[in-house]
Amino acid sequence: MKDELSKEEVLHVAHLARIYLSDDEIKKFQVSLKKLLDDVEKINEVENYDEELMFSPITHKATMRQDIEKGTINFDLVKKNIPHTKGNFIETQVMINE
Repeated sequence: MKDELSKEEVLHVAHLARIYLSDDEIKKFQVSLKKLLDDVEKINEVENYDEELMFSPITHKATMRQDIEKGTINFDLVKKNIPHTKGNFIETQVMINE
């Protein structure tokens, strides 16, 4: 069994994730993604993995509430608690890290 994924396999995963990888990142992920996939494969080797895995000493039923549609909140009321607005938009700080 090989210790790393092919460059094409890593690029396929990157394409699915919609991310760009440099050549150095591709080399790094060839090894680390292979290790991750090997660890996930170990889970499949566990007997009876598909059976119920959640146990509780207390038997209880989940209660479900009725899903009732309600009206929306009045935006003029909401705007009173927002420091910065522009028309019908809420202004926030940029939260994107590169």
